Amino acid sequence: MKRREFITLLGGAAVAWPIAVRAEPAMPMVGFLNAASPDIFAHVVSAFRLGLNEMGFVEGRNVAIEYRWAENQYDRLPALADDLVRRRVNVIATGSATLAVVAAKAATTTIPVVFLTGADPVKERFVASLSRPGGNLTGVTTLNVEIEPKRLEVLRELLPTTTIMALLVNPINYQAVVESQLREAQAAAHTLGLQTIHVVEASTERDLDSAFSTLIQLRVGGLVISPDTFFSGKSAELAALASRHAVPTISQYREYVRAGGLMSYGVSLTDLYRLVGVYTGRILKGEQPADLPVQQATKLELAINLKTAKALGLEIPPTLLARADEVIE
Repeated sequence: MKRREFITLLGGAAVAWPIAVRAEPAMPMVGFLNAASPDIFAHVVSAFRLGLNEMGFVEGRNVAIEYRWAENQYDRLPALADDLVRRRVNVIATGSATLAVVAAKAATTTIPVVFLTGADPVKERFVASLSRPGGNLTGVTTLNVEIEPKRLEVLRELLPTTTIMALLVNPINYQAVVESQLREAQAAAHTLGLQTIHVVEASTERDLDSAFSTLIQLRVGGLVISPDTFFSGKSAELAALASRHAVPTISQYREYVRAGGLMSYGVSLTDLYRLVGVYTGRILKGEQPADLPVQQATKLELAINLKTAKALGLEIPPTLLARADEVIE
C-alpha cells in the first residue's frame, strides 16, 4: 500500500471513531400486556402514556412500547408474556385482567412487572405486602371484590321493592376472583334482604345474548355486572342488551354509563392506567418494584344516566342523585 493511500484510510477511520462513541444508547422498551383488544381500549392506552409522560417518557422519543393484546382470549396471555420476556423489555405493564398478572409473574422473576388487578395482591401472592412488595412485582389494586357489595347496595337503593337480582360473571376469569365476587355478592344479598341473587355467565358476545335471555326467564329485577376486562370492553353491547330487555344494571366503570348503561360505581379506569404508567416510568428511572408500595384506588365514582332511567320507567331517588359524580341527562 502506498504511503498516501495509508494516510487517507487512517484519516477516514479517525473520522469514524468519534461517531461510534457519540452513538446514543437504545431507548428503553416497555411491554404492555392486556387481555382486551386495542380498538376498544384506546382510551386506556392514552391514559397509560399520560402516566409515562408525567415521568418524562414519550413513546417513540425516549421509550418504546411493545403492545401485546389477547383479544379477550385469556388463554393467550402466557404466550404473550413469554414473548415480551424474549424481547428483553425493561418493564412489563399489565392490564386489569388478573390473569395477565399471573402470566407475567410466571414468565419472569427478574423483569419488573407493574400490574393492575382487582384481586388482593397479597392474598394471591403477587407481593409480600402492600407497603413492601419485596419482589419484581408492584402496581395498583382496585380491590373490586370489596366494592362488589356496594354496587349491589346502590342498585337496591334504586329498586327497593325488587327481591330477585343477578350477578354477571366471566367464568374464564381468574377463578379466585370470581369465587370471591360470588361470596361477597351472596353475603350482601342476604344483608339487603333479597330473596335470591342468581349468577349468569358470559365469556363471548353470543354468551351475552343468552345471559340476558336467561335474566328474563328468571324474572330478575336488577343486574350487577362484575368487573372484568371482557365486560369493560363491551360497554356499548351490554348497555344495548340491558335496554332491549329492560333490565336495570350497574357496572364498575363510568364508560358503561356513557355508552347508555344505567349506573356505574367504582374507580376510574383511565386513572388506574395512568397510575400504572407513572409506576412504569419510575422504574425506568431506576426505582425498584420491591420498594414501591402497591397503590390502592380509594376514590369511588357514581355515575347515572337519567335518559336510560327514564326509558326504563325509573325515578332516581334524590339522595342517590345528590351523591352522583356524573349525571348524564
